[in-house]
Amino acid sequence: MNKNNFDVAIIGGGIVGLATAYKLQIYSPKLKIVVLEKEKELAFHQTGRNSGVIHSGLYYKPGSFKAKNCVEGRKQLVDFALKNSVEHDVCGKIVLAVNEKESAYLIKLKKNGEVNGLKGMVIMSPNEFHKIEPYAVGVSALWVPESGIINYKQTVQKFAEKIVEINPMSKIICSCKVTDFSDNHLKTSKGDFYVKNNIFCAGLFSDRLAEKDKFKLNMKIVGFRGDYYQLSQKAKNKVNNLIYPVPNPEFPFLGVHFTRMTDGSVECGPNAVFTFKREGYNKTAFSFKDTLDSLFFSGTIRLFINHWKFGVNEYRRAFSKRLFLRDLQTLIPSLSMKDIIVGKSGVRAMALASNGEIIDDFKIVMNKKNIHVINAPSPAATACLSIADNIVSTAIKEFKLKL
Repeated sequence: MNKNNFDVAIIGGGIVGLATAYKLQIYSPKLKIVVLEKEKELAFHQTGRNSGVIHSGLYYKPGSFKAKNCVEGRKQLVDFALKNSVEHDVCGKIVLAVNEKESAYLIKLKKNGEVNGLKGMVIMSPNEFHKIEPYAVGVSALWVPESGIINYKQTVQKFAEKIVEINPMSKIICSCKVTDFSDNHLKTSKGDFYVKNNIFCAGLFSDRLAEKDKFKLNMKIVGFRGDYYQLSQKAKNKVNNLIYPVPNPEFPFLGVHFTRMTDGSVECGPNAVFTFKREGYNKTAFSFKDTLDSLFFSGTIRLFINHWKFGVNEYRRAFSKRLFLRDLQTLIPSLSMKDIIVGKSGVRAMALASNGEIIDDFKIVMNKKNIHVINAPSPAATACLSIADNIVSTAIKEFKLKL
């Protein structure tokens, strides 16, 4: 038998891809699975560059695929972390209201979370939330005890270990870029693979691979870079766990927040600026193809028109440490310029409809013999095991998988 013959190929070595391979392998231990990742390591892009938060399910529209999968996925993720010694801490977070208008919105946010199944949330006075975050300043805060932090790269590595532990014939292959595919044939930078079915979990390039598979899309993936700062060694004691702002319902992002990471460092950010390269992690990164692809799409143009003030402010902040600090000081006024240090950057895959609306929910489609995860925005990392259950359910039916 050709060593490059497999039952199922997972294209993409991020957390959704590995969670799917792991759940497939549990369902059918004899299934021969290959995970193909174009980078030299797993979780190199969105998974390894996000804020490391275990999301509770607070913000999402009740009944949505995103809300259901976040709550169920969080429970599965924490259980997996406990059983497999993955670094994590269900430490809780506060959502901080800095004026009366935001304070009133916390009531709506709390009700939304409760409909989604969250428990133990409390709206706190300054005296109460100062016991949790003494340096935070505001008029009230929503305490969300089921939020937390986790090492997502370590989680992905554990998934990979479990897959080959269940079936040593399955493979995780890095530095292996898929260049073309047709029927049961995958062409890659490491030779040809022959598989019965494919599951594409390609993140920032999910739309292009779906189009290559002749799937008609009415949306496009557009990249937005998020820049982070870190609190200095001296200042990191000003944040104990997680401090979030009250989201502005008029804007598509949550705003800058503070996150204690599992290694004890504290990240602040991210902002959100259009990037001229889908995997462009610095301010000057540029791809002619990616730029034309995004800017000639009607959805991008309409998004810019609808949110131009927001976009201008984000760009100004991206190039100004002082402006970034000013937003951070909204939550913790005692921070100074010397307290924040330039940190990492990430690029999030934002799915846009042609009318400029953000496609906010998860989108998974079947096309011929392939499954495509078209859109998996935050909280996809938190929800990865629940998303994987949905993908596996589709695969069992469409791929006619057997135990």
